[in-house]
Amino acid sequence: MTVHASSLTATPVRRVPGESGTWVFLFGDMLVFGAFFATFMVERANNPEQFDLARKTLHLGVGFTNTLVLLTSSLLVVITLRALRSGARHIARSATVAAMACGGVFIALKTFEYYLLVTGGHAVIANHFYLYYFVLTGIHLLHVCVGMAVLTFLLTQTRRHELGPTRMAVVEGGACFWHLVDLLWIVLFPLLYLVS
Repeated sequence: MTVHASSLTATPVRRVPGESGTWVFLFGDMLVFGAFFATFMVERANNPEQFDLARKTLHLGVGFTNTLVLLTSSLLVVITLRALRSGARHIARSATVAAMACGGVFIALKTFEYYLLVTGGHAVIANHFYLYYFVLTGIHLLHVCVGMAVLTFLLTQTRRHELGPTRMAVVEGGACFWHLVDLLWIVLFPLLYLVS
């Protein structure tokens, strides 16, 4: 009986990136945000006119730009992981620095938008829409800041000559957290800026 070499090639084992504990945290975080989103939608249904008028005072261009910035940063984190797996440390380092720059742009734009809203008389106490807007985007902004610390950790890992399976799982978990930050904004942006 002849065995062909092609039949002996092993199929790569597919696995979920990161560690299981990371996913418990990520799903828990998504559940908390899901409760916030549901509460916001109930409040909006109870007072649609006020929420729609307040929504129109938001700066759509800033929100859209922040969406593009975070999508770009997620792509850069994917490039970082692929480069680390293939041993291209210089590409991983450059992609991580670029992702961090995107995070910095997001923080700067969000801070600028807060300034515009508050100086325009739309502070937290103006009405329920602004209360929810500042709470939801503020918690998300906190996630972005934590994500920046995670990206800093990823940057330190790009300087290592070799990443073992355990350390690589931690790096993957950090990348998944950054993708969660992006995913939450993808829900927040239409919910706050677009849906009337």
